[in-house]
Amino acid sequence: MTSAHGRTVDVPTEDGVADAYLTHPGDGAPHPGVLLYQDAFGVRPHLKAMADRLAESGYCVLVPNVFYRHGPAPVVELPDFIDTTARPDILERLGPIMRSLTPDLAVRDAGAYLRALAENPLVADGPVAVTGYCMGARLALLTAGSHPERVAAAAGFHGGRLATETPESPHLVADRIRAELYFGHADEDPSLPPEQMRRLEKALTAAGVRHRCEVYPGARHGFTQADTSAYDEAATERHWAALLDLLKRTF
Repeated sequence: MTSAHGRTVDVPTEDGVADAYLTHPGDGAPHPGVLLYQDAFGVRPHLKAMADRLAESGYCVLVPNVFYRHGPAPVVELPDFIDTTARPDILERLGPIMRSLTPDLAVRDAGAYLRALAENPLVADGPVAVTGYCMGARLALLTAGSHPERVAAAAGFHGGRLATETPESPHLVADRIRAELYFGHADEDPSLPPEQMRRLEKALTAAGVRHRCEVYPGARHGFTQADTSAYDEAATERHWAALLDLLKRTF
């Protein structure tokens, strides 16, 4: 473990400039790169703290504001503690913003984020890993499928809508993935019902993708986010063990 050094950076994209948080070990040496995708609430102190924890374990981590087309993070005002039951207006405001990030735009942006890592002298040469939370799990899956030569491992936690019946469902990129995947599903998650879990597992297995999908008993959608009412400490620590194990096997 080492101290993390973080700062805000700008990432040029085809559609503008994405603000992002970059954090890395303080030794100044290049380290394996990790692209960390946000949940719906976006880049904020808690998400930066999660990225710092990865950096302290020896990785250079980029956390882009995937909603940059709507302004710098956070794109909507957030309380210090997020309880969507008490504040349903938060998701009401975020809903249209999330839907505006189409798979085509997400894939295009992923290329820019991966270039930013490749061009950064603090990032070691070679492929990178991707991890994502809630909606970020979908982005991680899409990134692994659309940039297979750049992604060696990808993880997603309490992801929603990973394997729908729509023609744009993320699971349909399975046959292009070369990375090893890990998914930690929330047990109590209406955005990923059992039929979607089965559909995702079937697609990954049929495509020959190295993967493990696990259901975290009793965990709710958003269980890793300590600044929300969904937080589950035990499930979160299980997530850290699984993620760090995946990264250790990758690099």
